[in-house]
Amino acid sequence: MEKDNLLGYTLGQMENLMVSLGEKRYKGRQVFKWLYRIRQYDFSLMTDLTKNLRRKLEEEYIFECLKAEQVEESRDGACKILFRLSDGHPIETVLIPDESGRKTVCISVQAGCALGCHFCATGTMGLLRDLTVGEIVGQLVYLREQYGDNAFTNVVLMGMGEPLLNFDNVLEAVKIVTDEIGLGHSARKTTISTIGISPKIKELADLGLKTRLAVSLHAATQEKRVKIVPVAKTFTLDKLMEAVKYYTEKTRTRVTFEYILFKDFNDSMDDVKAFSRLVRGIPCKINLLAYNPVSGLDFERPSDERVEWFAHQLYPRVPAVMIRKSRGRDIDAACGQLAGRYSERRNAANACS
Repeated sequence: MEKDNLLGYTLGQMENLMVSLGEKRYKGRQVFKWLYRIRQYDFSLMTDLTKNLRRKLEEEYIFECLKAEQVEESRDGACKILFRLSDGHPIETVLIPDESGRKTVCISVQAGCALGCHFCATGTMGLLRDLTVGEIVGQLVYLREQYGDNAFTNVVLMGMGEPLLNFDNVLEAVKIVTDEIGLGHSARKTTISTIGISPKIKELADLGLKTRLAVSLHAATQEKRVKIVPVAKTFTLDKLMEAVKYYTEKTRTRVTFEYILFKDFNDSMDDVKAFSRLVRGIPCKINLLAYNPVSGLDFERPSDERVEWFAHQLYPRVPAVMIRKSRGRDIDAACGQLAGRYSERRNAANACS
């Protein structure tokens, strides 16, 4: 009989499982802590459980982590991990250290992506499927297994896929990540990043989570945004900004706008002015990033000087601007590039078989 994998069980689900096994509800809390906080996956070594419960768990359950298919390390310290899921689909996790000592991990929420943004490698794959709660959390469990409790300082749900289109699983995963006896990661250092699914931003605001919100903007006018982000036809820029304002007012927190600079597309003075008008009155900070080129896609990377110029023009007009350095360019660290190469190899192999 195939054993049920407990990876991805929330505290509530673990407590309900214990009740279904004829145990006290608090036993679920003990098992949850053993698995996520202590990282002990051998039920026989969970010493505060009865022998009878340990035997039941060993007979019917496992806690199986994700398996890395490939790990690539950049000269600048970035690390990209390709996971192969049980059905063969590839996903990526990217660990990015910086000079301040922070280690930010970008985790995937979908295998592929349905949104097809014209600059994104993941979008070329299409949507393969949503990730389960266990597959989302499992990326972080793997990192801690490999690098210890201090494997990462910041978590961003900003890898492959759109978090707000896998809404329920993302929320359940965040519960495990931020639970003090789960992974115990600070909610304030956990960011949900979206391309701009307006209704879900409002729904997220109403939930009262302590996590942060980042919006991948990339253009400050509807005319330009719709050229690179097809979903902007449905979730227009005015509706998006309305949702962002609602979020900041409801949560009393500022939002981060992610803005990738593309050469000769969104890096002019007109773009600076449009950007400053767009975010006026919204508590926010701006992260600027030069485009990481993707083979086969049309956009080019602007010069470092142009990025600096854009930031200096923008800063007097908006509250906070930060230039994020591109990392991992020698290992194709843009989202979806490694998984895309894996898919191409797999498809080629299948075609030859």
